[in-house]
Amino acid sequence: MTTGHDGDRPPAATCPRGSLTFDPLEPESFDSPHQVYERFRNECPVAHSDQFGGFWALFKYDDVVAMASDSSTYTTTVQNVVPKITFTGRRPPLHFDPPEHRSYRLPLSSPLRTAHTAVLEEPLREYARSLVAGFEERGSFDFSKEFALPFAAQAFALLLHLEQELVLRLRETTVEYNHQVQAMNHAEVRRLSFALYDVAREIVESRKANRLDPATDMVSSLLAATEDEKDPISEEMVVGTIRQMLVAALAAPHAVMGSAAVHLARDIALQQRLRADASLIPAAVEEFLRLYSPYRVFSRTPVRDVEIGGQHISEGEPIAMIFPSANRDADVFESPHQLRLDRPEKHIAFGVGVHKCPAAAFARTEIRIALEELLAGTTQFTLAGDVEMMNWLEFGPVSVPLAGPSPSLDR
Repeated sequence: MTTGHDGDRPPAATCPRGSLTFDPLEPESFDSPHQVYERFRNECPVAHSDQFGGFWALFKYDDVVAMASDSSTYTTTVQNVVPKITFTGRRPPLHFDPPEHRSYRLPLSSPLRTAHTAVLEEPLREYARSLVAGFEERGSFDFSKEFALPFAAQAFALLLHLEQELVLRLRETTVEYNHQVQAMNHAEVRRLSFALYDVAREIVESRKANRLDPATDMVSSLLAATEDEKDPISEEMVVGTIRQMLVAALAAPHAVMGSAAVHLARDIALQQRLRADASLIPAAVEEFLRLYSPYRVFSRTPVRDVEIGGQHISEGEPIAMIFPSANRDADVFESPHQLRLDRPEKHIAFGVGVHKCPAAAFARTEIRIALEELLAGTTQFTLAGDVEMMNWLEFGPVSVPLAGPSPSLDR
């Protein structure tokens, strides 16, 4: 057996297997997961769960970073999320380790560079303004359903040069897919997964007939990689990559924007501070990403027996990295539950290592524009009802009822 990644750090709290079992399926409110995670960080930072056939969960920042950075010990090729339900083989790039991973990551890099995605800022801003204007007329609205969801869909549509109607339909399918994954309903997961593959193939076939500039279009860039003389990728893997993006790329911004709206609705002073000085909004975006990291299911599988936090984990046992917990670790972040606009510590909401989100820059721009226009188009808003949460696979609200806003006097 090899030691995992405890290194020379002081021994963490350990708990015998079964003494404190993690249950990802407990009903959640907006705040309850963070209370649960804090207990596990303090009492059982490497915990076992009997759900989904059994898996381990890491709650500490250093453990998550170490695992995500060590692809030689912890592979993503067995499963990259908990629970594992796959019927159609691995999908790049998330299901591939280096060096194989690089062939699929590179074609995504150029279209996602800040210089290329910056041209989408003005159309996104105009769309955000149109959504906020509709809210003003009614005086109350569900931010998650009526702003975050269509805005995230429009951003994704612009990024992939798709119709928004198609993207909204995809999001609806993805949400249902995630629910069926959590329910371990294999028949429905299979049906919905194949439906997403069908859409991915439709997108690829359409782009084959109408190629765009590969420097600014991800689908065209991936198709160009199939013609690489030295290291071509297969067209089926292009479809798989698009299929992966259909599930992953739309969920995170939708979730984070909803969480940010809840936080702002409960902190009027912060609303007014950001309205008065919009230059502070990028720092607020970073804190919202840290406080409400949207993904908590990414996993790895050790290729040999390891020891993490005093726990023996056998080769082949899945391990989930709980990013929303890691980003509130008091050993790394001072006053971790507080939003601080001058925080020096760096969060890992976009992951770490070779699988760090390639669309991080675009996501930051997307969330920033959403908050800028929401705050500019309102004078004040508060919660108008209960916040309804997404399921285990995503952290964030699916419903955020807000009261207000009223038109901004200086707009």
